[in-house]
Amino acid sequence: MNKRNTQQRRHSIISLLTEQGEVSVDELSLRFETSEVTIRKDLSALEKTGLLLRRYGGAVAIPDEVTQQFTARIAPNKLSIAQAAAKLINDHNRIIIDSGSTTSGLVRELNGKNGLVVMTNSLQLANAIHELENEPTLLMTGGTWDPHSESFQGQIAEQVLRSYNFDQLFIGADGIDLERGTTTFNELTGLSKVMAEVSREVVVMLESEKLGRRIPNLELAWSNISVLVTDENLPAEAVETISNHGVQVILAPHVS
Repeated sequence: MNKRNTQQRRHSIISLLTEQGEVSVDELSLRFETSEVTIRKDLSALEKTGLLLRRYGGAVAIPDEVTQQFTARIAPNKLSIAQAAAKLINDHNRIIIDSGSTTSGLVRELNGKNGLVVMTNSLQLANAIHELENEPTLLMTGGTWDPHSESFQGQIAEQVLRSYNFDQLFIGADGIDLERGTTTFNELTGLSKVMAEVSREVVVMLESEKLGRRIPNLELAWSNISVLVTDENLPAEAVETISNHGVQVILAPHVS
């Protein structure tokens, strides 16, 4: 069975789980006319990407409160920012995509890239990456689930990240502090800093309206950021200030 058929079968397994809530190895072996050994390999692979939970004799769906089918509608401005950020990615790059509504738009732009290795700490992003036709190599941080950010965080996730090196990190933020860097409402900033440490280039993606928000938690200092991708509504004075910190500013076309 070729790789394409394997992917189609695994997609079908996830669809069955969505409908039924659980599946058995026996049932799947009969349905797909393949061996139980092959089905167990499928379930093991899907569990590693966070798409199901193994149990004796089969698998069950991930609870709804932990993950949802990746169907969120992405605002046009965020999609425009994602399209601009995607132009920075070359074939065969090793990239990290942090969880977030703006970074999620980047996933759909990856289909035109070949040979990618993509790490994420988000179950929703992992699910979307798994669906891509170009089949990038998918890595997940693991770690402790944080319901606030809907992502994995903590020391285990940090240890996993430090086992690799990456070409680029794509990360969002809750705010821009022109003097300090990017800010966040989430007090868990350790993983973001490690993501930046293990990446040759750090690309921040966020809307210009987040400029000036008073948020106490510094996520990444300007010295740790390579590129800011935002929309063209960012004031010229802000562009100049950020550029003076040594950060390249890319302004995506505004979408009304």
